[in-house]
Amino acid sequence: MTIPTSTSRRRFLAHSGLTLGSLAMASTASAKEPLFKISLAQWTINPELKSGKVDNLDFAQVAHDHGIHAIEYVNQFFMDKAKDQAYLGEMKKRAADLGVKSLIIMCDREGNIGDPDEKKRSQTVDNHRKWIDAAKILGCHSIRVNAGSSGTWEEQVKLASDGLSRLTAIGADQGINVIVENHGGLSSNADWLAEVITKVDNERCGTLPDFGNFRIKDGESYDSYRGIEKLMPWAKGVSVKDTVWDDEGKQSQLDYERMLKIVLDAGFRGYCGIEHGGFAGLNQSRERLEQAREKLAAG
Repeated sequence: MTIPTSTSRRRFLAHSGLTLGSLAMASTASAKEPLFKISLAQWTINPELKSGKVDNLDFAQVAHDHGIHAIEYVNQFFMDKAKDQAYLGEMKKRAADLGVKSLIIMCDREGNIGDPDEKKRSQTVDNHRKWIDAAKILGCHSIRVNAGSSGTWEEQVKLASDGLSRLTAIGADQGINVIVENHGGLSSNADWLAEVITKVDNERCGTLPDFGNFRIKDGESYDSYRGIEKLMPWAKGVSVKDTVWDDEGKQSQLDYERMLKIVLDAGFRGYCGIEHGGFAGLNQSRERLEQAREKLAAG
């Protein structure tokens, strides 16, 4: 409906039961709602975190200082603190005090979720329990795991989906999602990963599509744009890197608008997490995302 202007405006408002104030508030809320939100992953500044130049407890402050108000953790930077409730409580408090939201714990070095050895696969599932617990304490919605396996295509689908199904059931009890990143090997083949997630068939098991992680092995890769489109139906987050792959093992610079249009066309309105650039390029990474978002919003 078109709101009349000039002298009939007051009459329209009275008839409709609206007020100028409520219209202004609705307009402002609509204008401020972004097409997607921006978060910061710890891996962006991994050299500083590994060296101790930046303490894990100060990461929320780093994000805040760069105008970002949501973060994604990497377990490597507090590997021995997964069961330390006092430490996790301090992480949570520091983020909350700054108005920074905790989204994901990215989990590495806990074994292969699709290990052909049943005992090792079970141990990997068990190893991730503590990170589900930690994610619950921190207020995250998900843990990110790797779908490592070996064998034929079909064998790896079966093994990875088995491990993921078991872990997802554990996460579901805590209200925590288990999401898989394309992260090397067959997991960087979007067709394979889509088949695995489909086989798990649980709304708590999703993907964390990464723009730059479609290298399968030397000389073999999966087109990043096509890969993101393939994985977006299950996405509960997106990892942003500024380089992409073609189908022939070659890299090129990310076309922000093209890629983000794919993300948005899938109906995604969550967080796009910066995972590249380091301290030197962090602000530029955020600005490029913001610029692309503005252009896409303008149509």
